[in-house]
Amino acid sequence: MWEDEEGTICSAIADECGYEDLTARVAGARAAMALSLALDERHPLFTAVLPDSDGVLRARWRTEPTPSDRDWAFLKTLRPGQICTGTVSEIASFGVTFVDIGGVTAMINIPQLSWRRVNHPSDVVSVGQKISAEILDVDLIRERVSLSLKSLQEDPMRQFVQRVGQVTSGVVTKLAPIGAFVRIEAREDGLEGLVHLTELSEGHIDQPEDVVQVGDIVTVKILDVDLQRRRIALSCLQATVPRKP
Repeated sequence: MWEDEEGTICSAIADECGYEDLTARVAGARAAMALSLALDERHPLFTAVLPDSDGVLRARWRTEPTPSDRDWAFLKTLRPGQICTGTVSEIASFGVTFVDIGGVTAMINIPQLSWRRVNHPSDVVSVGQKISAEILDVDLIRERVSLSLKSLQEDPMRQFVQRVGQVTSGVVTKLAPIGAFVRIEAREDGLEGLVHLTELSEGHIDQPEDVVQVGDIVTVKILDVDLQRRRIALSCLQATVPRKP
Protein backbone atom coordinates (compact mmCIF):
# COMPACT_ATOMS: atom_id res chain seq x y z
CA MET A 1 0.00 0.00 0.00
CA TRP A 2 1.19 3.53 -0.66
CA GLU A 3 0.30 7.22 -0.47
CA ASP A 4 0.62 9.03 -3.78
CA GLU A 5 1.76 12.64 -4.32
CA GLU A 6 -1.79 13.92 -3.81
CA GLY A 7 -2.21 12.11 -0.49
CA THR A 8 -4.48 9.36 -1.82
CA ILE A 9 -4.03 5.96 -0.17
CA CYS A 10 -3.78 3.14 -2.73
CA SER A 11 -3.24 -0.60 -2.49
CA ALA A 12 -2.61 -3.54 -4.81
CA ILE A 13 -1.94 -7.26 -4.61
CA ALA A 14 1.17 -8.49 -6.42
CA ASP A 15 2.63 -11.96 -6.78
CA GLU A 16 6.14 -12.85 -7.89
CA CYS A 17 5.24 -11.90 -11.48
CA GLY A 18 3.98 -8.41 -10.62
CA TYR A 19 6.88 -6.72 -8.84
CA GLU A 20 8.08 -4.80 -11.88
CA ASP A 21 4.69 -3.26 -12.56
CA LEU A 22 4.19 -2.48 -8.87
CA THR A 23 7.58 -0.75 -8.66
CA ALA A 24 6.55 1.59 -11.47
CA ARG A 25 3.27 2.40 -9.72
CA VAL A 26 4.88 3.36 -6.41
CA ALA A 27 7.88 5.18 -7.92
CA GLY A 28 6.42 8.60 -7.12
CA ALA A 29 4.78 7.69 -3.81
CA ARG A 30 5.28 9.82 -0.70
CA ALA A 31 5.32 6.64 1.41
CA ALA A 32 4.89 2.93 0.77
CA MET A 33 5.08 -0.40 2.55
CA ALA A 34 4.71 -4.08 1.63
CA LEU A 35 2.34 -6.27 3.62
CA SER A 36 2.49 -10.06 3.48
CA LEU A 37 -0.61 -12.07 2.56
CA ALA A 38 0.99 -15.31 3.71
CA LEU A 39 -1.25 -17.43 5.92
CA ASP A 40 1.07 -17.32 8.89
CA GLU A 41 -0.18 -16.57 12.41
CA ARG A 42 3.01 -14.62 13.09
CA HIS A 43 1.98 -11.92 10.61
CA PRO A 44 -1.28 -9.94 10.76
CA LEU A 45 -3.33 -9.93 7.56
CA PHE A 46 -4.06 -6.59 5.92
CA THR A 47 -7.77 -6.18 5.26
CA ALA A 48 -8.54 -2.72 3.84
CA VAL A 49 -8.03 1.02 4.16
CA LEU A 50 -11.32 2.78 4.85
CA PRO A 51 -12.28 6.07 6.52
CA ASP A 52 -13.87 5.76 9.97
CA SER A 53 -17.00 7.67 10.94
CA ASP A 54 -14.81 10.56 12.14
CA GLY A 55 -13.24 10.84 8.68
CA VAL A 56 -9.84 9.51 9.78
CA LEU A 57 -8.27 6.97 7.44
CA ARG A 58 -7.13 3.89 9.35
CA ALA A 59 -5.74 0.54 8.27
CA ARG A 60 -7.78 -2.55 9.18
CA TRP A 61 -5.97 -5.64 10.39
CA ARG A 62 -6.86 -9.09 11.57
CA THR A 63 -4.74 -11.84 13.04
CA GLU A 64 -6.80 -14.90 12.08
CA PRO A 65 -7.18 -16.04 8.46
CA THR A 66 -10.76 -16.17 7.16
CA PRO A 67 -12.21 -18.70 4.67
CA SER A 68 -11.62 -16.13 1.94
CA ASP A 69 -7.93 -15.98 2.86
CA ARG A 70 -7.66 -19.75 2.74
CA ASP A 71 -9.41 -19.84 -0.66
CA TRP A 72 -7.01 -17.24 -2.03
CA ALA A 73 -4.03 -19.18 -0.69
CA PHE A 74 -5.38 -22.35 -2.35
CA LEU A 75 -5.83 -20.52 -5.65
CA LYS A 76 -2.18 -19.51 -5.50
CA THR A 77 -1.20 -23.20 -5.64
CA LEU A 78 -3.10 -23.80 -8.89
CA ARG A 79 -1.53 -23.53 -12.33
CA PRO A 80 -2.90 -23.91 -15.88
CA GLY A 81 -2.26 -27.41 -17.16
CA GLN A 82 -2.65 -29.07 -13.77
CA ILE A 83 -5.10 -31.95 -13.40
CA CYS A 84 -7.51 -31.59 -10.49
CA THR A 85 -10.37 -33.68 -9.12
CA GLY A 86 -13.64 -32.39 -7.77
CA THR A 87 -17.36 -32.91 -7.39
CA VAL A 88 -20.02 -31.35 -9.62
CA SER A 89 -21.91 -29.05 -7.26
CA GLU A 90 -24.32 -27.27 -9.61
CA ILE A 91 -25.43 -27.13 -13.24
CA ALA A 92 -26.60 -23.60 -13.95
CA SER A 93 -29.60 -22.83 -16.15
CA PHE A 94 -27.31 -20.86 -18.50
CA GLY A 95 -25.20 -23.95 -19.16
CA VAL A 96 -22.17 -23.55 -16.90
CA THR A 97 -21.12 -26.49 -14.73
CA PHE A 98 -19.74 -25.64 -11.27
CA VAL A 99 -17.26 -27.99 -9.61
CA ASP A 100 -16.03 -28.03 -6.00
CA ILE A 101 -12.27 -28.61 -6.11
CA GLY A 102 -11.44 -28.52 -2.43
CA GLY A 103 -13.59 -25.71 -1.10
CA VAL A 104 -13.12 -23.50 -4.17
CA THR A 105 -15.76 -23.49 -6.89
CA ALA A 106 -14.44 -23.85 -10.43
CA MET A 107 -16.48 -23.74 -13.62
CA ILE A 108 -16.67 -25.58 -16.95
CA ASN A 109 -18.27 -23.88 -19.94
CA ILE A 110 -20.23 -26.03 -22.40
CA PRO A 111 -17.52 -26.02 -25.14
CA GLN A 112 -15.07 -27.52 -22.61
CA LEU A 113 -17.30 -30.42 -21.59
CA SER A 114 -16.81 -32.62 -24.64
CA TRP A 115 -15.37 -32.73 -28.14
CA ARG A 116 -18.81 -33.78 -29.31
CA ARG A 117 -21.95 -31.69 -29.61
CA VAL A 118 -23.51 -30.96 -26.20
CA ASN A 119 -27.01 -29.52 -25.91
CA HIS A 120 -26.93 -29.25 -22.12
CA PRO A 121 -24.29 -30.05 -19.46
CA SER A 122 -26.60 -32.70 -17.97
CA ASP A 123 -25.92 -34.74 -21.12
CA VAL A 124 -22.33 -35.16 -19.88
CA VAL A 125 -22.24 -34.70 -16.09
CA SER A 126 -24.60 -34.81 -13.12
CA VAL A 127 -24.66 -33.12 -9.71
CA GLY A 128 -22.66 -35.14 -7.18
CA GLN A 129 -20.50 -36.77 -9.83
CA LYS A 130 -16.75 -36.87 -9.17
CA ILE A 131 -14.67 -35.79 -12.14
CA SER A 132 -11.09 -35.03 -13.16
CA ALA A 133 -10.38 -31.99 -15.31
CA GLU A 134 -7.53 -29.84 -16.56
CA ILE A 135 -7.10 -26.31 -15.24
CA LEU A 136 -7.29 -23.82 -18.11
CA ASP A 137 -7.01 -20.54 -16.23
CA VAL A 138 -6.69 -19.17 -12.69
CA ASP A 139 -7.90 -15.60 -12.20
CA LEU A 140 -6.62 -14.44 -8.81
CA ILE A 141 -8.30 -11.05 -9.08
CA ARG A 142 -11.82 -12.39 -9.63
CA GLU A 143 -11.01 -15.67 -7.81
CA ARG A 144 -12.18 -17.79 -10.73
CA VAL A 145 -10.90 -21.11 -11.98
CA SER A 146 -11.77 -22.41 -15.45
CA LEU A 147 -11.63 -26.14 -16.15
CA SER A 148 -11.75 -28.38 -19.20
CA LEU A 149 -13.18 -31.88 -19.17
CA LYS A 150 -12.58 -32.53 -22.86
CA SER A 151 -8.84 -31.90 -22.67
CA LEU A 152 -8.54 -35.26 -20.87
CA GLN A 153 -10.54 -37.00 -23.60
CA GLU A 154 -9.40 -38.20 -27.01
CA ASP A 155 -10.50 -35.95 -29.86
CA PRO A 156 -12.71 -38.22 -32.02
CA MET A 157 -12.03 -36.08 -35.09
CA ARG A 158 -8.36 -37.09 -35.10
CA GLN A 159 -9.20 -40.62 -36.21
CA PHE A 160 -10.71 -39.20 -39.38
CA VAL A 161 -7.48 -37.42 -40.31
CA GLN A 162 -6.10 -40.88 -41.09
CA ARG A 163 -9.18 -41.67 -43.16
CA VAL A 164 -8.97 -38.80 -45.63
CA GLY A 165 -9.58 -40.28 -49.08
CA GLN A 166 -11.64 -43.21 -47.79
CA VAL A 167 -15.25 -43.89 -48.69
CA THR A 168 -17.88 -44.43 -46.00
CA SER A 169 -21.63 -44.08 -45.47
CA GLY A 170 -23.64 -41.72 -43.30
CA VAL A 171 -27.04 -40.23 -42.55
CA VAL A 172 -28.14 -36.81 -43.79
CA THR A 173 -28.92 -34.79 -40.66
CA LYS A 174 -29.51 -31.28 -41.96
CA LEU A 175 -29.87 -29.36 -45.22
CA ALA A 176 -28.48 -25.88 -45.73
CA PRO A 177 -28.21 -23.51 -48.70
CA ILE A 178 -24.55 -24.51 -49.11
CA GLY A 179 -25.12 -28.27 -49.02
CA ALA A 180 -26.01 -31.23 -46.79
CA PHE A 181 -24.62 -32.28 -43.42
CA VAL A 182 -23.96 -35.99 -43.04
CA ARG A 183 -23.28 -37.85 -39.77
CA ILE A 184 -20.45 -40.30 -40.42
CA GLU A 185 -20.40 -41.95 -36.98
CA ALA A 186 -23.01 -44.50 -35.90
CA ARG A 187 -24.10 -42.63 -32.76
CA GLU A 188 -26.55 -39.83 -32.00
CA ASP A 189 -23.82 -37.33 -31.17
CA GLY A 190 -21.57 -38.58 -33.97
CA LEU A 191 -19.35 -36.25 -35.97
CA GLU A 192 -20.84 -34.60 -39.04
CA GLY A 193 -19.30 -33.40 -42.26
CA LEU A 194 -20.52 -31.08 -44.99
CA VAL A 195 -21.20 -32.18 -48.55
CA HIS A 196 -21.04 -28.96 -50.54
CA LEU A 197 -23.60 -28.40 -53.31
CA THR A 198 -20.87 -28.94 -55.90
CA GLU A 199 -20.06 -32.32 -54.34
CA LEU A 200 -23.61 -33.66 -54.15
CA SER A 201 -24.11 -34.60 -57.77
CA GLU A 202 -22.95 -33.94 -61.29
CA GLY A 203 -24.39 -30.89 -62.98
CA HIS A 204 -25.81 -27.68 -61.52
CA ILE A 205 -27.89 -27.94 -58.32
CA ASP A 206 -29.91 -25.04 -56.93
CA GLN A 207 -30.61 -26.60 -53.53
CA PRO A 208 -29.66 -29.83 -51.74
CA GLU A 209 -33.32 -30.92 -51.60
CA ASP A 210 -33.03 -31.63 -55.31
CA VAL A 211 -30.71 -34.55 -54.50
CA VAL A 212 -31.10 -35.69 -50.87
CA GLN A 213 -33.48 -35.43 -47.93
CA VAL A 214 -32.93 -35.53 -44.15
CA GLY A 215 -32.71 -39.17 -43.05
CA ASP A 216 -31.27 -40.46 -46.33
CA ILE A 217 -28.30 -42.82 -46.08
CA VAL A 218 -25.61 -41.72 -48.53
CA THR A 219 -22.16 -42.86 -49.57
CA VAL A 220 -19.49 -40.19 -49.16
CA LYS A 221 -15.76 -39.74 -49.60
CA ILE A 222 -13.80 -37.93 -46.87
CA LEU A 223 -12.05 -35.05 -48.61
CA ASP A 224 -10.52 -33.07 -45.74
CA VAL A 225 -10.43 -32.84 -41.94
CA ASP A 226 -9.66 -29.42 -40.43
CA LEU A 227 -8.93 -29.92 -36.72
CA GLN A 228 -8.55 -26.22 -35.94
CA ARG A 229 -11.83 -25.14 -37.55
CA ARG A 230 -13.56 -28.40 -36.52
CA ARG A 231 -14.77 -29.09 -40.05
CA ILE A 232 -14.97 -32.23 -42.18
CA ALA A 233 -15.43 -31.93 -45.97
CA LEU A 234 -17.25 -34.77 -47.72
CA SER A 235 -18.25 -35.63 -51.28
CA CYS A 236 -21.04 -37.81 -52.64
CA LEU A 237 -19.90 -37.19 -56.19
CA GLN A 238 -16.33 -38.42 -55.69
CA ALA A 239 -17.51 -41.43 -53.70
CA THR A 240 -19.08 -42.91 -56.85
CA VAL A 241 -17.54 -41.09 -59.81
CA PRO A 242 -13.77 -40.41 -60.01
CA ARG A 243 -13.06 -36.68 -60.24
CA LYS A 244 -11.65 -35.74 -63.65
CA PRO A 245 -8.22 -34.04 -63.54
